[in-house]
Amino acid sequence: MDKIEKFLAYNGKINIVAIETTELVEEARKIHDLSPLATATLGRLLTMAALMSSNMKGEEDKLTLQIKGNGPIGQITVTADSKERVRGYVANPQVDLPLKENGKLDVGSAVGKDGFIYVIKDIGLKEPYIGMSKIITGEIAEDFANYYYTSEQKNTAVALGVLVNKDGVKRAGGFIVTSMPDATEDELFILENRLQEAKPISQMLEEKMTLLDIAEDITGDVNIKVLEEEQRMPKYECDCSKERMEKALISLGKEEIKNIIEEDGKAEIVCHFCNKKYEFDKEELENLLK
Repeated sequence: MDKIEKFLAYNGKINIVAIETTELVEEARKIHDLSPLATATLGRLLTMAALMSSNMKGEEDKLTLQIKGNGPIGQITVTADSKERVRGYVANPQVDLPLKENGKLDVGSAVGKDGFIYVIKDIGLKEPYIGMSKIITGEIAEDFANYYYTSEQKNTAVALGVLVNKDGVKRAGGFIVTSMPDATEDELFILENRLQEAKPISQMLEEKMTLLDIAEDITGDVNIKVLEEEQRMPKYECDCSKERMEKALISLGKEEIKNIIEEDGKAEIVCHFCNKKYEFDKEELENLLK
């Protein structure tokens, strides 16, 4: 079962947010008919969005993550809200490249190493917060660790993993580890070594390790504190509706709607995030003009 759990290590000096997103990423794979490489790539960004959204407090808070690299997968867009509802899409869902020498899917080459990641947080202020940083490796986890360091001045380790086989997503998940200002150099040194020696997150999940097991393993702290919260369960869920699609049509302007009526007599809009189709007949389009 997909879930998010939060922990404190080293007497509250290290914060860990860990997540399993196997079902969420499998749902995205099915909806978009993703290739294994596209599944791994979109799955990592969906997981990142779920991790980041777990810290949003407001009912209406929203997060958008975009990666615009120069690789063949094209732009990747993911959104999430404070209820851990996540959705996303890639420009090229059937992208395929040779495996890397170690037999792993080549997410870095799919994304490309030239471009930017964008973080847009709409948290009830007058204007949304927009942060950006350069793509470093295209592997996504390292790119977001760099984003935290350059844009939010936080020392943060990020791990993201999606294990795919011919039947679909076997395991997917990730974690974010953030040090507090009172963490000592010795503690940070131990933590850094533990993180470097840790197995991939998808492998740990495949070995049936719980999120608590993973948090203990990556910190080396057996007295880790579990932050008691209500069970958080991320899910792939789209909030599209016919009313929203009406607004999209209206935004085209009167002339464009008139052209659609004259040329086609109807309109069909497909949601990028869930592939649901919305049809508008001639009468509905004429009502929109009014």
